[in-house]
Amino acid sequence: MDTLAGIFGIGQHPKGDKDPFALRRAALGVLRIIVEKNLALDLQTLTEEAVRLYGEKLTNANVVDDVIDFMLGRFRAWYQDEGYGVDTIQAVLARRPTRPADFDARMKAVSHFRTLEESSALAAANKRVSNILAKSDETLNDIVHASVLKEAAEIKLAGNLVVLRDKLQPYFAAGRYQDALIELAALREPVDEFFENVMVNAEDKDVRINRLTLLSKLRELFLQVADISLLQ
Repeated sequence: MDTLAGIFGIGQHPKGDKDPFALRRAALGVLRIIVEKNLALDLQTLTEEAVRLYGEKLTNANVVDDVIDFMLGRFRAWYQDEGYGVDTIQAVLARRPTRPADFDARMKAVSHFRTLEESSALAAANKRVSNILAKSDETLNDIVHASVLKEAAEIKLAGNLVVLRDKLQPYFAAGRYQDALIELAALREPVDEFFENVMVNAEDKDVRINRLTLLSKLRELFLQVADISLLQ
């Protein structure tokens, strides 16, 4: 990490096919050691400490972000070589996990999620939710207000989210991402029912904002692991 921070710190990072200091190989070596030994190390912390030790010698003000982006790029190459789909890698990279062992756990979790019967429908639903939220300029509520829920399908979905949110927090904290996604797969039916029976953009502003908030809470749960809306 010292070598990476030092060379990136003076603007001599690899460009194109040129890598005179073999930084790509060095970065991959660091990642492999951390993942294979399951070390609880964070690239952010490691890079910041390496930069700090150089003092005033470095000229690149963005050195920390540049090194981490470079390392994440090596992850992409590594997992592609291992046979993982590009969309699976992108789904995890979207969360920008900086702990290599944690990144690996997310990759394995999303890869397993893709084998589940519910995965395609939930990936499509997440994409739909993402698009709806992106097009809205409403200021959402901090919470879903149960008193504003009207339709049976939205009440059912809201109830499921409350139960899963409380149940899964320990899973997320422990890095049990595969178990979490298996639990989240149970949302397929209530999510399908919601979109079949509920008009998100209701005329009543309070109802509309509450429904958008509900969808944002759904998306937040999945984003604890990866952005599965990117799965094809």
